[in-house]
Order: sequence, then C-alpha cells, then structure tokens
Amino acid sequence: VQLQASGGGLVQPGGSLRLSCAASGSIIAINDMAWYRRTPGNGRSFVARIRTGSSTEYRDSVKGRFTISRDDAENTVYLQMNDLKPEDTAVYYCNANLRISGARTWDNYWGQGTQVTVSS
Repeated sequence: VQLQASGGGLVQPGGSLRLSCAASGSIIAINDMAWYRRTPGNGRSFVARIRTGSSTEYRDSVKGRFTISRDDAENTVYLQMNDLKPEDTAVYYCNANLRISGARTWDNYWGQGTQVTVSS
C-alpha cells in the first residue's frame, strides 16, 4: 500500500493550496482519512479528519480556513487550504486507516509528506 501526497509549495500569506493524497495497492476498504503536520522541532500534530460518511473534524486553528474532502472512488483525500498563515508552514502528512487484501485488521498508513511554506 502506498499513500502519495502532492500539492505542497510556497505561497504568500492569504494564499491557497490544495493538497491531495491518493492511496493505492491491494486495498479492500478505507475508514478514516486525515491530515497531520510537523513543524521543525515539534512532533506530528493533527490537522483534519474525514470519516466514512463524510463527517469531519478540524484543529481549532484551521477551522473556517481548511476543508477536508475525499473521493472514495479514487481512494483520495484532499485538503483545501485557504487564507494561509505563516504558522501553517509545515510538512503535511496524509494518513489512512484501511484494510488490505488478506488482512484481518484495520491499520494506519502514512504518506511521505509534502512541504507547505507560507512566506512573503
């Protein structure tokens, strides 16, 4: 199983970016999908989650600015980020709780990370 994240880059404050993360491999089903981020000197922290059925949750600092969505036909999760601020600068990681062919359990998988830099 592979989670391939893309869409990061350099953007000015107030700008927008859209991150994508596509899961591929022998996947039977995907449960929750989420985005986390890591800043220099800090651990990975939660950003947003979308469950099956499309209910969502966000960290407080991104509410109203970020929107998480998913395309189950494409096994892809998105993060639309608007009104970006310098404090959003981080490496963003996607996460999926999924079940693969032949497995009896649901397991968490991580993408490779994509850098988002917000700077003027």
